[in-house]
Amino acid sequence: MTKAIRIHKSGGPEELSWDTVDVSDPGPGEARIRQTAVGLNYIDVYHRTGLYPIGTLPQIIGTEAAGIVEAIGKDVSEITVGDRVAYSPVLGAYAETRLINSAKLIKMPENIDDQTAAAMMLKGMTAAYLLHRTYPVKAGEPILIMAAAGGVGQILSQWANHLGAVVIGCVGSEEKAEIAQSCGCHHTILYNAEDVPARVKEITGGEGAAVSYDGVGLATYMASLDSLRPFGYMVSFGNASGSIITVESNDLASRGGLFYTRPSLMPHTATRLMLEDLASSLIEAVGNGHVKISINQTYALSEAKRAHHDLETRKTTGSSVLIP
Repeated sequence: MTKAIRIHKSGGPEELSWDTVDVSDPGPGEARIRQTAVGLNYIDVYHRTGLYPIGTLPQIIGTEAAGIVEAIGKDVSEITVGDRVAYSPVLGAYAETRLINSAKLIKMPENIDDQTAAAMMLKGMTAAYLLHRTYPVKAGEPILIMAAAGGVGQILSQWANHLGAVVIGCVGSEEKAEIAQSCGCHHTILYNAEDVPARVKEITGGEGAAVSYDGVGLATYMASLDSLRPFGYMVSFGNASGSIITVESNDLASRGGLFYTRPSLMPHTATRLMLEDLASSLIEAVGNGHVKISINQTYALSEAKRAHHDLETRKTTGSSVLIP
């Protein structure tokens, strides 16, 4: 038996229930892990509200965590009992103990602690595929990052700065502008007070950004499009402000033949090889100090309702961790 946060129906933070659940011995290809830290991500909100369906309820939500391997089943070769591991994206993370497919686990080096490991996997591997696969950023290119002070935004800003890009970060307050600048943004724009496209064009000498990495969604969609140079990339990887309902081809054509894509982490970690490739690049970037994971909020796992409320009302910055 273990404790876990489940939803019995879709809805607000009040639907998060602190339940007692069974955890069996691991079967073939499985491991049982005692979790020491659980990552909080906006996709958890989408799962809770039903925006992203997760199957028959009740379900344990959450998609990333770190912990210790307690037991393994047959035909497990990736890890052994006692290993420190982390994972993402695998549903069912909001639990003290869980079973998981061992092929989804990544061993953590000694120089990365458990809370950092739990906070970095989903956001960090998202940043990795955005910067290296979706639109490979080149040195000297101007790039735009929406919500640059958020969890993914901070990692993107640091990593893109290390790659030599000219990093322009959009934020919602002066306080968040300072955070974004400390994470490597060369320029910041207050999207609630400034004309974002005009400022981007000013910063880039009229050219526009090569790419906009936009995890905000509906509220910033047009500002992202209008900030791009001809043949620029609109990369919509989240929808914290609401989903982009339709993408009009004329909106792309009239702005100089723009590209639009809506990537996600799941396809980029679909095989063990792809998962290891992304995870290893992230572990290297964090281990070398090129990317620092800012854990600015911690909550007990049982306080997931409060954590979700803070996340949705934009009271958080950087990463948040739930402690079982």
